[in-house]
This record gives sequence, structure tokens and C-alpha cells, in this order.
Amino acid sequence: MKVVVSEFLTLDGVMQAPGGKDEDTSGGFQHGGWQLDNDYVDDVAGQAIMTSLENAEGLLLGRRTYEIFAAYWPTSDQEPIAGIMNKLKKYVASRTLTEPLEWQNSELLLEADIPQAIAKLKEQRGDDLLVVGSGDFAQTLIDHDLVDEYRLMIHPIVVGGGKHLFRDRNPSTG
Repeated sequence: MKVVVSEFLTLDGVMQAPGGKDEDTSGGFQHGGWQLDNDYVDDVAGQAIMTSLENAEGLLLGRRTYEIFAAYWPTSDQEPIAGIMNKLKKYVASRTLTEPLEWQNSELLLEADIPQAIAKLKEQRGDDLLVVGSGDFAQTLIDHDLVDEYRLMIHPIVVGGGKHLFRDRNPSTG
């Protein structure tokens, strides 16, 4: 399986809180909802997102993104994406959650060493494992050279600060 980091970014590289005002206000971030507020996902982008999800083996999620998604998708009427999100296998990296996880098809990565758990998943046969949101978890994957591909959807907006996907400590690759 390939690990694919699939993220919405601003022109200045911010990935923090694209979906809602209160999604992630850490660090005093006040621009939450920048993606939805500006209606940047057109039919072409929407189809690309759907195709990526339809062709995925599952999702790799950090705890915060898992909790946001698990509170929304199981009761969402936004079909067909809700059906896909609920059907996909979800692998959740967390030091604080315990099983059983409530959202269907969700599995807690129980390895004490999360990078080792992801490396084991990558050895299995199957389609892509998508990392969506999950900024801190994505950093762990980047730092341990576990990302096989990036699918970045860059929106024509500058927010001037916030959490970035590519941070100063990330190793350069070429």
C-alpha cells in the first residue's frame, strides 16, 4: 500500500482548519473555514476528491481529525461522500483513545511505535492509504520517510499564518 498525504493548502502553505471556523483555533488561528468560506472546490476538484476516496484502501487519521470526522460523517446526508467515508477503513493514531472506536470500520493503531505500525501497513497489498487533515500525524509520517505521494489542493488565498504541512524541521527530499 502507498501512503498518500492528501491536503488542502493555502498559497502560503497553511493547512490548518480549512473546513470550519472552530475546527482548529490553536495558536490563536482565526482563519478557520478558509476553504469553505471561499467556495474553491468546483466540480473538477470535487470529482478528483471523490475519485481519490473511491480508489483508496482506507484513511490514516490522527486523533483530532478522527474525532472531527467521527462526529460529522456517520450522520451526514452529504451523499455520496458520506457513504464512502463511512465505508472506508480508518486507521487512527492516538495515544489517548481506546477501543472500541465508535465510527464504523475504525481501528486504533495499537503499536507503541506508530511509524512501525504504518510501515507494517505499507507492506500489505492494497490501494492507497490517504492521510487527510491530521497535521501532527502527517509530520510524524514525513519525519520517518513514510509518505509515498503528496496530493495537494492549493487554494488561491493567503491567510498569513497557521500550521503548515511542510515545516522547518522536515527533511528535504528530491
